Amino acid sequence: MKESNDQLLEELRPRAFAIAYRMLGSVAEAEDVVQEALLQVSKALEEGERIESPRAYVATVTTRLAIDELRSARARRETYVGEWLPEPIVLDTREDPERQAEMADSLSLAFLVLLESLSPEQRAALLLHDVFDYDYAEIAEIIGKSEDNARQLAVRARRNVDEGRPRFEASKRKREELTARFFAAAEEGDLAALEELLSEDVVLKGDGGGKAPALARALHGRDRVARALRNWMRQGERIPGLKLRRAEVNGQPGAIYTESDGAVIGAMALDIADGKIQGISSIVNPDKLRHLGPVGDVWALLRSRD
Repeated sequence: MKESNDQLLEELRPRAFAIAYRMLGSVAEAEDVVQEALLQVSKALEEGERIESPRAYVATVTTRLAIDELRSARARRETYVGEWLPEPIVLDTREDPERQAEMADSLSLAFLVLLESLSPEQRAALLLHDVFDYDYAEIAEIIGKSEDNARQLAVRARRNVDEGRPRFEASKRKREELTARFFAAAEEGDLAALEELLSEDVVLKGDGGGKAPALARALHGRDRVARALRNWMRQGERIPGLKLRRAEVNGQPGAIYTESDGAVIGAMALDIADGKIQGISSIVNPDKLRHLGPVGDVWALLRSRD
């Protein structure tokens, strides 16, 4: 019996994490929520509680815990140093590539940042309906509202995010081609080639959390962003052993930066639409990279360079 329950909990874990991460934008916070949610499910099973749909049960518990966690997380983010970006996750597109593509837009850093403008209940209603295909009656039960209120929460949330909702290039081949050209131009310090790949109103964001060198605020515009990228790459060339590994970061093309021994020092994701790069997000806060592997010390690398 215990073995079958353990197997069920492992089967429920991916859906619970998918909900919690999109609600919170933090891997660490999402994993804490999932752990608590699965403990509650396990306890209910051990006590003989009849659970008609374990999938619905874990979604309910996870969402409620995430709403509570998001309220306290927001207070912490108000005092965050510099630009706040979600913790990056790297996807293995070999595992169910069709499902990965279907869910990628709702994982993008740009979309998760946009969700920060919503109340916890609005965020839950929008995600559960638009991403996870729950109907409003189910959402009402999950968040403890009437069906009409659940619908209104989702409608208001959708209205708030639709104007700024990021668009993405549908063709995987075009995304990969443009990404390859982008990193080649950046590594070569080719300013003209970089500018050609960037949209006129491109946005560059960096998140160091006060613990690694990063932009104090977002940069806007092709010229400013291209020059900043060229400068970053020039600095990177002076860091011994710095390596770039292409990866899908939050469902979008990007890269992981590592030291010579493989320690992670940064993650970058690109938002691509209409044949141009619309946004670039760079995360170097070491606290947001630990789930990707051993983390390097950027300050020490810069000192060794100097």
